[in-house]
Amino acid sequence: MVGSVILVGAGPGDPGLLTLKGRRALEEAQVVVYDALVGAPILALMPEGAEKIDVGKRAARHTVPQEGINQILLDKALEGKRVVRLKGGDPFLFGRGGEELELLEERGVPFEVVPGVTSAIAVPAYGGIPVTHRDFTSSLHIITGHARDGKPLDIDFEALVRTGGTLVFLMGVTSLSAICAGLVAAGMDPDTPASIVEQGTTPMQRRVDATAATLAEKAAAERVGAPAISVFGSVCALGERFDWFDRLPLKGRRVVVTRPRERAGTLAGRLRDLGADVVEYPCIETVPIVPCPDMARAMERIGAYEWLALTSPAGVSALMDELDRQGKDARALGSVKLAAIGGGTAGELKAHGLRADYVPEVYDAEHLGAGLAERARGRVLILRAELGSPALTAALDGGKIPYDDVHTYRTVYENPRSGELRELLERGEDLLVTFTSASTVKGFVASVGEDFDFSGVTGACIGVQTAGEAGKHGIRTVVAERADMDALVETVMGLGAPPRPAGI
Repeated sequence: MVGSVILVGAGPGDPGLLTLKGRRALEEAQVVVYDALVGAPILALMPEGAEKIDVGKRAARHTVPQEGINQILLDKALEGKRVVRLKGGDPFLFGRGGEELELLEERGVPFEVVPGVTSAIAVPAYGGIPVTHRDFTSSLHIITGHARDGKPLDIDFEALVRTGGTLVFLMGVTSLSAICAGLVAAGMDPDTPASIVEQGTTPMQRRVDATAATLAEKAAAERVGAPAISVFGSVCALGERFDWFDRLPLKGRRVVVTRPRERAGTLAGRLRDLGADVVEYPCIETVPIVPCPDMARAMERIGAYEWLALTSPAGVSALMDELDRQGKDARALGSVKLAAIGGGTAGELKAHGLRADYVPEVYDAEHLGAGLAERARGRVLILRAELGSPALTAALDGGKIPYDDVHTYRTVYENPRSGELRELLERGEDLLVTFTSASTVKGFVASVGEDFDFSGVTGACIGVQTAGEAGKHGIRTVVAERADMDALVETVMGLGAPPRPAGI
């Protein structure tokens, strides 16, 4: 059976600019063929079981020649696979998407195109430059600044200058001098505002402003490199006024998020929205214990318990999965009262139509146990991790409250990207890492290696127990005022962004 190919535009870099249709296609792919310009947060959406093929396509450096890429798409489709060709920007705007469809069309392979947000418009917008404005210009012209096979630029500069519109050049860093000289020689006013935006829509973005006559010289002085987009026209004068992206409070701050993969998205997304360069590095994985005879028996006699205590969203998921296996739903919980260790766990209960009867003011095992010891008169059922904190049961023992402590999942400390993280740390960068539990600290340390010097790492921690675990390994810590995501984000914001290079 013949498979299919979907050309997906990944957008210019910000993962939030990947379209919903593009994301769905990527998450359903069996094979992903991707370019170097596709950012890590988007690549992280690839299914774990998908075959991933890096064709390394970037400017004039192609790991795989175009003909080879075309053949890979055909071969994988003929294997019956659902193939996604993931391309930076938009597949049909200087993306050679049309070339990649020709062979597929000739061989009768079904294909589809999912357009992407083009960098030609998005990057100037993130730099505060509206490519059109009624007071300045009513036309936009997008030009490739890349000369094929080292040949001179084949651009009708006089025609472009006559339009009086905004000119956006893609892939033109190496040829910027020739572009500027060509425009001025064709009659463009040398004082026409011009800008170049490097690594647009990413936390590393920077904009350099100049004029048509001086942009190349200034970009060289600032060591601007690819990928970058240059813009010529009066609208560039608005860049400083409208540059919203550069004013984000965490712009340029690199933050490592260590939450489990299934829980990382919310925190990572919020930090990205504040301008942070987020590295998603899940250091722990929660693995359900299946089958779990103790939980099955507990669910069959749920009426014997006064309280059901849950210490994480993973415990809620395990509970609902067990009810489903027994052909039941939330109604089977009857009149049992629900206790949640914190807002995240309470939120997970609410997602299933359940409301927590008790959430401690301080989100940790000790305070959850103390609160239950004050409230419970009957038996308590605890559903939690295999190596849960003894502070919870110690508080119940102190209050002489009977309980059943059922382990519904285990925490696994491993990550196949440990070498990548250690390399990041070895660069000497002052790294900020978020820790949402002592387990994430243990997973982080185990992944990097116990022998590493962590004195250059700052840990933004939820709770004193988490901070205590981090401190054991020499990690500097700051502790959120409350043990929830809002407070953790506020803590990271309080650290601010790193200093910007002078003149940027």
